[in-house]
Amino acid sequence: MIWVSWRQQRTEALIAAGILAVLAVVLIPTGIEMAHAYDHDGLSACLGQNTSESCGQAVGTFTARFESLSNLLGWLTLVPGLVGVLLAAPFVLELENGTYRLAWTQSITRRRWIASKLGLAVVVAVLVALALTLLMTWWRTPFVHLQGRMENGAFDSEGSVVFGYVLFALGVAVAAGVVWRRAVPALVVAFGVYFAVRLFVDTWLRQRLIAPLSATWRLDSPGPNLNRAWVLDQYPSDALGHRAPLLARPVGPCARAIESHDKAAIMGCLARHGQAFTTAVYEPASRFWAFQGIETALFGGVGLLLIAVAAWWTHERTG
Repeated sequence: MIWVSWRQQRTEALIAAGILAVLAVVLIPTGIEMAHAYDHDGLSACLGQNTSESCGQAVGTFTARFESLSNLLGWLTLVPGLVGVLLAAPFVLELENGTYRLAWTQSITRRRWIASKLGLAVVVAVLVALALTLLMTWWRTPFVHLQGRMENGAFDSEGSVVFGYVLFALGVAVAAGVVWRRAVPALVVAFGVYFAVRLFVDTWLRQRLIAPLSATWRLDSPGPNLNRAWVLDQYPSDALGHRAPLLARPVGPCARAIESHDKAAIMGCLARHGQAFTTAVYEPASRFWAFQGIETALFGGVGLLLIAVAAWWTHERTG
């Protein structure tokens, strides 16, 4: 049965392998070039608290050279959804075409047929997710050293979340397919659901999964190192962290500067008198794996639950 399932799944598995091959052809040469530039420019010496002018210039040049490509590759976050939906196609097509009845009239039980089909799809999905994660993690290494990996483009392609994404897409596609029994509409809708849920999590939910930290410091002090943190908000404030409009209440030693509406003069005066503060709301880089674990469990758990529901529906309600 496993061999039969593989023969029916191999076209989609080969397409997924082809997608990975195309990505490798693009990413490996540019990754080597980027790693060489990182080493050649000595950027490893600019990590941490080094804020010299030469380091800032070197990092800026490196970022300007490769950031556009990095931003473009941010769209690869859609690949797990595409792969998950693709791997669901053979199972849904068999239900749509009714060819599953032939297998069920042989010596193969419904349970074994369902387990073989869905089990193989899950295994292939996990292998593709592993390959994609390794490839993207290797490619982004220089950017991770410089900027961390809390930014969405890096977070979505490293760690364990890719496994959750591909299982979620697979689960949505299979569940929609067994209920709808029409492969093309079900798979298109499943990919749309994947895209919408990912967008919702990236732009709204993720920053609320763990309560962020906040820090307030005087403008004449260095403040916390936020180079690799995920800064949710940063604004001028008072000493207690309350947002402070700079042009409000022209009183005190800086009243004349405030009345001039010159922001540079205002900030300089407030800093000299210890009245200018900045507050940042952020998620520290140390929480990367905590966020990864929560999001992987969220997407992967829902995906596996939907696969289980699809298996039950097929076993109990398909004739």
